[in-house]
Formats: sequence, structure tokens, C-alpha cells
Amino acid sequence: MKIILNQDVVNLGEEGDVVEVKDGYGRNYLLPTGAAVRFSKTNMALFASRAAVIEKRKIEKRAASSSLKDQLDKVVLTLVVSAGESGKLFGSVTSSMIQEALAKLGIEIERKKIEVATHSIKMVGTYSVRVRLYEDDFSEIKLVVESESMVKARHAAEAKAAAEASKAAAKAEAEAAKAAAVAAAAVEEKE
Repeated sequence: MKIILNQDVVNLGEEGDVVEVKDGYGRNYLLPTGAAVRFSKTNMALFASRAAVIEKRKIEKRAASSSLKDQLDKVVLTLVVSAGESGKLFGSVTSSMIQEALAKLGIEIERKKIEVATHSIKMVGTYSVRVRLYEDDFSEIKLVVESESMVKARHAAEAKAAAEASKAAAKAEAEAAKAAAVAAAAVEEKE
């Protein structure tokens, strides 16, 4: 079946492209969802008249993709999940979890565009996740997966270190005050 795409379709083409697809894909998905229209001289003339508008939209998408790439390349995403002592997760980290974490940072990306190498991450560690942008642009996000127990232990250790530091500071301050009092007493005795 020959069709004209009404919008960008992943792994098929961009808005305004004329493509050949299998009959079932066109009839059951592309045409009912409005992603494409049947190829005809009338529809082709309609798209030819909108060619300038379509090209302008493509330029805007390329610019937005470039700025998003710059933003994503700086992102280090940390997800805290339940895991066993060996580091194996109770469940897995999926592209939808990554999408939600990016949304919390104010970055909106479709779940389909996030490519996890093994489709799901099942161990604690650092991973590189690929995000498909416009056309052939890709961005790499650094993903750090930590277990809840590791995070709790780290926070407890940080709190303990802070408590010890404040104790040491208080002790040093008391000793300094004591030394100042002794020095003041020694000055008074001389007078």
C-alpha cells in the first residue's frame, strides 16, 4: 500500500514522505490513527501545497533536537530502587521509569525514544542509556542505579561523620575556651 505520512513515524519516515507499507499496517494502524493518508493525486497536491510549512516544521524540530541533545548530554540520572545484598534488583529499571525521572527534571521525552541496552536493567551500577532524538541524532544519558539499602547506609555514615565532626568542633571550642580562661587567669595573677 502506498501512503503519504501525515506526521513523523519512527522507523518509517517524516511528515510528507511517500512510503510503501504492508496493507495491514496501513489499513489497521496508520490510516485509522491519522498518521497517514492514502496516496492519490489529490492528496499529493495537498501535501505539495503545504511543503513550505512542513519544511519549516522540520527545521524547528532539528533546532529543538539540538538544544535537547545539549541538555541531555549533561544529565546524570540517579534512580534508587529495592535490591538484594548482591546488587540484584527486585524488579528492573525500564524506559518508563527513566522517562518519569527525566520528567521530574523538566525534560519531556517519549518512552519509545529511550533505548535501554538490554531492554531492562536488573543490577545496581552505572549505565549509559541512549535517547533517540530527531532524524539520526542520539544522546547518551548516564544512569546510576543504587539500592535503597546502600543509600540508607551512606546517609547513616554521613550523619555519623557529621555528628563526630560537630563533637570534635565542640570539644575543640571547649578546650579553646578553657585555654583562654587559663591565659586570662595568668594575666590577672601578674597584675
